Amino acid sequence: MVSNLGAWMEDVGEAWLMTEQTASPLLVSLLQTADALPIFLLALPAGALADIVDRRRLLLFTQGWMCAAAIGLGVLTLFHLTTPWVLLAFTSALGIGTALNVPAWQALTPELVSYEELPAAAALGGVGFNIARALGPALGGLVVAAAGPWAVFLLNAASFLAVIVVLYRWQRVPHHSLLPAERVMGAVRAGLRYTRHSPALQAVLVRTVAFLSSSAAPCGGYFRWSVDGNCS
Repeated sequence: MVSNLGAWMEDVGEAWLMTEQTASPLLVSLLQTADALPIFLLALPAGALADIVDRRRLLLFTQGWMCAAAIGLGVLTLFHLTTPWVLLAFTSALGIGTALNVPAWQALTPELVSYEELPAAAALGGVGFNIARALGPALGGLVVAAAGPWAVFLLNAASFLAVIVVLYRWQRVPHHSLLPAERVMGAVRAGLRYTRHSPALQAVLVRTVAFLSSSAAPCGGYFRWSVDGNCS
């Protein structure tokens, strides 16, 4: 939840900084694209990678990557060196880290709790995410108003450090397999075949597409910006 709070606060800081620097609807909309496009492009290979490599090491790498990006953006912003394109570059870097991080993160739950506790653990994870989604933007706005966007970026970096400490201290039980190591593209193809023949996953995909389609309606997207009275 701490890490999610930092991420939502980061979103507020990025949006505030971009609209401070430019009124271009294109650049403002590209900010959300830079955040979401890596997830769209890397979701499948990231999921395969989470099944192939050691998840603890992968998460330490992704959390370190995002921490470094947040620190870099915070320091540059503190010294007034951030431009719209620099902000887009760092937002893309954070998006890449998120895309590689999420599948491994979600796959950890069965390793941390028993099978009987799995539904409750999954629900608790959703509760933590929604609490962060409710509080994060408000806290981010308060921090931006009090100190500036750079403070939000550095607080987000601190939230990654907290997760890195927990992951470093976690002693993951190694899993050994007698089967040969799977390759990423082979795992992607296997996942696509499984999804094609799984009614449960197909139902989830239909609900997801319906949700995203409704969110993309005019002025009804995830982020709304009024530039010269128009939605972008």
